Amino acid sequence: MMLDVSHRTFYRYTSPVVQSQHLIHLTPRSTARQIVKHHSLIIEPAPATRYDGIDAFGNHIAILDIEVPHKEFVLHARTSVETLALSPLDLAATTPWDRLDSALAPVGGIVPIDVVQYRCVSRLTTPSLGIAAYAARSFTPGRGVIEAALDLTLRIYDEFTFDSTATDVSTPIHDVFAHRRGVCQDFAHFALACCRAMRVPARYVSGYILTRPPPGQPRLQGADASHAWLSVWSPQTGWFDLDPTNGIAVSDEHVMVACGRDFDDVSPISGMLLGGGDHDVSVGVDVVPA
Repeated sequence: MMLDVSHRTFYRYTSPVVQSQHLIHLTPRSTARQIVKHHSLIIEPAPATRYDGIDAFGNHIAILDIEVPHKEFVLHARTSVETLALSPLDLAATTPWDRLDSALAPVGGIVPIDVVQYRCVSRLTTPSLGIAAYAARSFTPGRGVIEAALDLTLRIYDEFTFDSTATDVSTPIHDVFAHRRGVCQDFAHFALACCRAMRVPARYVSGYILTRPPPGQPRLQGADASHAWLSVWSPQTGWFDLDPTNGIAVSDEHVMVACGRDFDDVSPISGMLLGGGDHDVSVGVDVVPA
């Protein structure tokens, strides 16, 4: 599938920002499942310096230094990407989750740090005994790791309610677990905490998903949003993406932007300001078939 993605972020400040520096994660990665055909990033006001590079997790980043006083800040990322459908896979045939230690044992003295690091808890994914017990219902002894992770994904989809008013960016996963409500970011963090309680390598993925309006209603421009899910590792599949918000394996209607231990590693826009006072922010996202 060919998809066009538009992600526009607009900040308005109550007093001038004298100088600002920003770290940007808005450039989708090219992977085995998707090919980025075109990407552009419009920045207003124009930065005095801009550095484009790759971070420690393999994500594309832009570091901006804006030295012009401003009361408005606009970032508009546009991407054309080709996504590929999943190949048939026997999930039960993947390595049992409780035998991953052998699969991850050092080969020739080399530890696969790009996988092992995602077994470790992070600030936003620290599990409790209750979360570990919840995970254990899916991760039964000898069960294939991807099959177990898919079962966890389906249980979160069935037992949790999507509610955009129930949480904010500071809500801990223990509250999400207690109330069984939240948004895609919460469900991804909770699923990661479950996997890490079982010492299963899993990473946070930010991106987009193609959405469709209800039958008979027009598609509203800018009404889409960023999305989040998790990716679980097995020797047979490599990284395999699962979407607990929708209870599915990630398909050709998903576009991956970046991955990390949790949201902190892949925030679309972060940084520091000198001045600015209070601010309002509006975000408009469109994902449409090309």
